[in-house]
Amino acid sequence: MANPLYDALFGRHAQNPDTFLILPDGREISYQSFVAQAAGYAQAITDLGLKPGDRLAIQVEKSAQALALIAGCIQAGIVFLPLNTGYTVEELRYFVENSGARLVVCDAAKAQDIAQIGVPVETINADGDGSLSQKAAGITQFATVARSGDDLAAFLYTSGTTGRSKGAMLSQDNLLSNARTLVTEWRFTRSDVLLHALPIFHTHGLFVATNVMMLVGGKMIFMPKFDKDQMLEWMPKATSLMGVPTFYTRLLSDPCFTKDLAQHMRLFVSGSAPLLAETHVQFEQRTGHRILERYGMTETNMNTSNPYDGARRAGTVGFPLPDVELKVTDPETGETLPAGDIGVIEVRGPNVFQGYWQMPEKTAAELRSDGFFITGDLGKVDEDGYVHILGRNKDLIISGGFNIYPKEIEQILDDQPGVLESAVIAAPHPDFGESPVGVLVPMPDQTLSLDAISDAIAVSLAKFKHPKKLVVLDALPRNTMGKVQKNVLREMFKDLFV
Repeated sequence: MANPLYDALFGRHAQNPDTFLILPDGREISYQSFVAQAAGYAQAITDLGLKPGDRLAIQVEKSAQALALIAGCIQAGIVFLPLNTGYTVEELRYFVENSGARLVVCDAAKAQDIAQIGVPVETINADGDGSLSQKAAGITQFATVARSGDDLAAFLYTSGTTGRSKGAMLSQDNLLSNARTLVTEWRFTRSDVLLHALPIFHTHGLFVATNVMMLVGGKMIFMPKFDKDQMLEWMPKATSLMGVPTFYTRLLSDPCFTKDLAQHMRLFVSGSAPLLAETHVQFEQRTGHRILERYGMTETNMNTSNPYDGARRAGTVGFPLPDVELKVTDPETGETLPAGDIGVIEVRGPNVFQGYWQMPEKTAAELRSDGFFITGDLGKVDEDGYVHILGRNKDLIISGGFNIYPKEIEQILDDQPGVLESAVIAAPHPDFGESPVGVLVPMPDQTLSLDAISDAIAVSLAKFKHPKKLVVLDALPRNTMGKVQKNVLREMFKDLFV
């Protein structure tokens, strides 16, 4: 019987002796060995009583064994929840209870505390050992459970910055269709070697990087986390890198990162957070490569991409993927807006999730009956068809009745002498309801002239858009994927005008 996701990613490699994973210590794991290991985990979790459709929560460090467990879940028809390793036990409790997970797999050091949630616990440690690994040892065969493309494969929980996290339900077809599209769009083949330093609890590292490579039968240099020195050591042996902006700024900070070092590479992809225009320029000057930016979400995987062949424009996320429809709509009426107008981005396609687990009202509010998903991202499509992301709808500032888009101000702030990056947020204001605040991070060893920056803004923007206050921080707060946490900044400066 068919299991589309397993068959496409794993099953067809059951007899493939080629290398799949290259570990930092130089050890290699073949596709054949990896698929056999996944079968062991499929059998182990089935022996523990899990049945197709049951949920399994995974909070473990990145390892080949952790990835094999995910493959084993797919083979056994188990819906898996990859969870951020930074979550506390109380945060984990919510995910486990909300999803109805029947098993939690975690690091042994956390097992005793997590067991208090009241769900059975097994372990896989950072070195790949653990109670579940021992149960799976020696088993190399498992009768793959039949699933359809509509069956759920995974729950990915949103970050929950505006309330309780929502469990986005992703089907087999959601994941498989997106990976197939990206293989074509980004020209991946079995000769590719991907530097993989992303976490595997997030769509970028798991459903984009890993699924794409397994589809084509390429290799992955599988790093537990981003390590600049290791990245520089392995880059001459790689052809591609998928990363977040922090990867690229850290590489650029090292003089050892040169054009010669990167000459073997064919593609650098960036996502999960906006890439500064300055980083684009510096990277191209240093290496001759232009970073390819794309746009995706927990609920949809990838929606757009700058072209592989053609102009990769800084400040844009390129064009909608071939099987994705994208439109910009009025947030009040839902009417489609003309090119150039700013509104809320909506997308429809085989990549769009099935809804939020046990949240029918939230699903109905964000997933239209015609299949369009209201992303909550503000954006526009320019005259050439490139998509621009201008921030989250919740980040829109309404000051004295005027709409202010933070990205418009941030672009000017980022261009000022000595400014490394910026974030513009709203703070409550007694006269205007709320007013913009510009948060600035200086370049190393630079002192900012706030008066000069204010003067530059005055020349460039209408007065109602001027930040009422500019503040300087050493760094912007970010989540594990490098996104600026504007909710944290809003809390920090909520009393600025009071």
